Amino acid sequence: MAQSPLDKIHALEAIEKEIITCLQSSGQALQELGKEKSSQKAAENHTQQFLKSLATVESKLSEQINYLTQVSTGQPHEGSGYASAKVLQMAWHRISHARSRVKELEESKTKYTQLAAARQQQTNRPNEYFH
Repeated sequence: MAQSPLDKIHALEAIEKEIITCLQSSGQALQELGKEKSSQKAAENHTQQFLKSLATVESKLSEQINYLTQVSTGQPHEGSGYASAKVLQMAWHRISHARSRVKELEESKTKYTQLAAARQQQTNRPNEYFH
């Protein structure tokens, strides 16, 4: 089942909301324990909510990490544009290298042509003096 980048962003947003819930639950549990007359039941409920949220965050983050591990191997993957982007980047690099090499060859050709023309003029000059 391929997921779009937008689906991945929504999944990350859901994880973020679950992290917020986790932090709120832990804060409420600590706040309850900090009271002079704390309710053990309320503290336990907040602690249970914290542990539940923490397990959800861990699970969802593991899914995201597994997905990223599969995508980053360079192997084609459903819904992944990484391999295509990598191929495109390498193609641009090869084109850039070919252009610089062609430029070097053109510069060498120009130098050679200039040297050949200068040598030709030098060999033609002595003949001009004899005419």
